[in-house]
Amino acid sequence: MGFKRLLASMGAGGASVETVLTEANVVPGGVVQGEVRIQGGSVDQQIEGLSVGLQARVEVEGGDQEVKQDIEFTKQRLGGAVEVKAGAVHVVPFGLEIPWETPVTSLAGHQLPGMNIGVTTELEIARAIDAGDLDPINVHPLPAQQAILDAFGQLGFRFRSADMERGHIRGTRQRLPFYQEIEFVPPQQYRGLNQVEVTFVADDREMDVVLEMDKKPGLFSEGSDSYRAFKVGLNSFQDTDWAAYLNQWLAAVGGKRNWA
Repeated sequence: MGFKRLLASMGAGGASVETVLTEANVVPGGVVQGEVRIQGGSVDQQIEGLSVGLQARVEVEGGDQEVKQDIEFTKQRLGGAVEVKAGAVHVVPFGLEIPWETPVTSLAGHQLPGMNIGVTTELEIARAIDAGDLDPINVHPLPAQQAILDAFGQLGFRFRSADMERGHIRGTRQRLPFYQEIEFVPPQQYRGLNQVEVTFVADDREMDVVLEMDKKPGLFSEGSDSYRAFKVGLNSFQDTDWAAYLNQWLAAVGGKRNWA
C-alpha cells in the first residue's frame, strides 16, 4: 500500500502531481520504489524538470537553543523536459537509493518518535519550482545494526529516545551532514552511568559504532562523557557475542560510582 499526496496545482487549470510509494519499508543501502503521476490540467504545459529526493528533519544548534532544519541528503533527477497534454496522465517510475548512513526510523515494528525521513518530489514548471510535502518512509535496521541493538536489550538497557543532529563525528566514515543518536537508559548494574547513546555510520562493507557514555558525578568529581568506537562488518557480525563485547566496556565505565 503506497502513501499518496497531492503536491499543488500549478495555477488555474494547471497540472497536479501525486507521488505513490510502492513500499515504504526499507533498510539502509536499499531502494525505495515508486512513481510520480502528473495529471494534466485544462491546458498543455511544459514540465522543465522532475526530481525526487530524501529529506530529514534534524536538530541544529543555534546559540543557546536547538532548532529543527529540513535537510535534503540525496536527490535524483527523473528525465528531462516533457510536455504534459491537457487532461493526460504522465507516469514516471523511480527507484531511489537509500544511503547506507540513513538513520533508523523504526525499531521492533514501532516508529521512533521524532524521526522524520521521507521522499520529497520537486517539479519545475514555468521557471518555478514546486516542492511538495514529505512521503514518509520506514527505515529498519540492517542485520548488523539490529545485532548491536539486541545486545543492549540483552544487557537490560531500555530505549529512551532518538534524534538526528547536524554535524560530523570525527574519525568515522561519515559523509552525510548529520548523524543519529539512539539513547538507552542503563539497568541498575551499571549504576555509574546516566545514559548511553549509540550512533551507526555505515557503508556497503562495514559500519562504525560510536558509544557516548554519560557518567554520573561522584563525591569529588563531576559527571563526564566517555567515548568508545569500534567497527562491525556487515557480513561478519555474527562471529561476535555483542552482549559480552559491550559489557566489557560498559562495566569498566559504569559498573560502579566514581567516589574518588
